[in-house]
Amino acid sequence: MSEPWEYDAVVIGSGPNGLAAGVRLAQAGRAVLIVEAHERPGGGARTAELTLPGFHHDVCSAIHPMGLASPYFKTLPLAEHGLEWIHPEIPLAHPFDDGTAAVMYRSVEETASQFDEATAGVYRLAFDYLTRHFDELVGDIFAAPEIPKHPFIGALFGLRALPAALDAARLWFSDERARGLLAGNAAHSVLPLDRLLATNAIGVLLMLAGHAKGWPVAKGGSVRIVNALVSYFESLGGKLETGWKVESIDELPKAKAYLFDTPPSSLSRIAGDRLPARYRSRLERFRHGPGIFKIDYALDGPVPWTAQACRKAGTVHVGGTMDEIVVSEREAWEGRHCQKPFLLTAQQSLCDPSRAPEGKHTFWAYCHVPAGSAVDMSEAINSQIERFAPGFRDLVLARHTMNCADYENYNPSLIGGDIVGGVADWRQLLTRPVVSLKPHTTPANDIFLCSSSTPPGGGVHGMCGFRAAEAVLRQ
Repeated sequence: MSEPWEYDAVVIGSGPNGLAAGVRLAQAGRAVLIVEAHERPGGGARTAELTLPGFHHDVCSAIHPMGLASPYFKTLPLAEHGLEWIHPEIPLAHPFDDGTAAVMYRSVEETASQFDEATAGVYRLAFDYLTRHFDELVGDIFAAPEIPKHPFIGALFGLRALPAALDAARLWFSDERARGLLAGNAAHSVLPLDRLLATNAIGVLLMLAGHAKGWPVAKGGSVRIVNALVSYFESLGGKLETGWKVESIDELPKAKAYLFDTPPSSLSRIAGDRLPARYRSRLERFRHGPGIFKIDYALDGPVPWTAQACRKAGTVHVGGTMDEIVVSEREAWEGRHCQKPFLLTAQQSLCDPSRAPEGKHTFWAYCHVPAGSAVDMSEAINSQIERFAPGFRDLVLARHTMNCADYENYNPSLIGGDIVGGVADWRQLLTRPVVSLKPHTTPANDIFLCSSSTPPGGGVHGMCGFRAAEAVLRQ
């Protein structure tokens, strides 16, 4: 007599990883339910009119190099379900006080040629070969632990990834603009830039993605990625229910497998005594890092950057020299608020006019702050932007701010405002969420973790969910 299963799998959380897990299981013919506490699916990939009518702002994630590079997403018919990638003329620019900018072009050669001769040669050496073999590299990085299919490519990346970003920038480049470019990318790690392995690994990988794939936006907003995944999932027979905040696994329908697109602590709380106490204790020791303070702006025109390249870039890293970025990231890590914070900014409406009324623009900017911070960083952010774009304040029609508590209230997975799924230093990068050769599984045969707190980590790429779903199918 068969068990009265209602579903083969229930996924808790509908961020890109939860959706990817649901899609993969539905592709395999499994009956899948995804439940979401928010009234809309998406996790960190939602879009809303946060300021004024007609201005569509990405609430969290905005620029998607890894979404386009994802080994799993690129196998899915997302374009048939409404997803269109748009590339800005320039992926990334990094302005300096003298009115110049370091520019990351799609071309490695064009990027290298802006620097002094010695730096240009090192830049080509560091990025050219790996850019040409980027798909093979990402395939190995995002794969489950196994002997890599391309060990030589992996070894070359490992040599570039091993040093701290601060040391690599000083060792590789004599040109301060190249140092700033690398430091800005490494700051996406949300770690002090003198940390080994993780900071340069993340910085170099993002730069390789920019050269190989670009740093695109989703036409209409990041929500279009989610909408496409949901549409494809439902076309496969999957079911999605929103507005359901799960407090206990016992309230969920009976299923053969439960996949949690949540932080490890939420898995521990919701699963309760279905998991051994010792394992739950390990989950609860998982570390979360600094949070963010973000401003979304409705603008009367494009940002008036002094450096012309910044006026064509989808992403602008605002923070000046490498040394300034180092100070900013260390301050946030050590619990202080930097008065000249490093900013990650995006101007999606430059290449996607659908984001704002005709002639108007959206602008997105955030800085890293201590976890749980309630400090209003608006003036510090505005001053940094004005420093490199005089007259910016005069263009602001409206703005919307979110601090760490706002983000956690908006999405409980963003603990303390942490948007990357937990500290990604070398220890936790290799032990997400605990030390295990099967990190997406738990001691309970029917409970799995599929969030960005598992390998390969943060980013809108769906690979954590895909790998968790593969673990379910094997088990």
